[in-house]
Amino acid sequence: MTIDHKTVDEVAHLARLEFEADAKTEMVKDMNNMLSFVNKLNELNTDAIEPLIYMTDEVNVLREDEPVVSITQQEALKNAPKKDSDYFKVAKVIEQK
Repeated sequence: MTIDHKTVDEVAHLARLEFEADAKTEMVKDMNNMLSFVNKLNELNTDAIEPLIYMTDEVNVLREDEPVVSITQQEALKNAPKKDSDYFKVAKVIEQK
């Protein structure tokens, strides 16, 4: 398979991109180089290679999830630009129609 200007136009349309003529020529060249690299990989014999599911054999090492109060409500509200006794005040962002 080779990439031509028509294919670049179709991919650009799907990706909502626009290219100038000289950039389109460069894109054709770059995409053909990528395809030739992938075709090089197809030359390798991978019959004895098992599919790679995980990058490492490590099992997730996670810390215990212990609830801890790191900041109180009053401390959180202390530097708020707008607040009432218990909550942050923010501008309305949803309009009803």
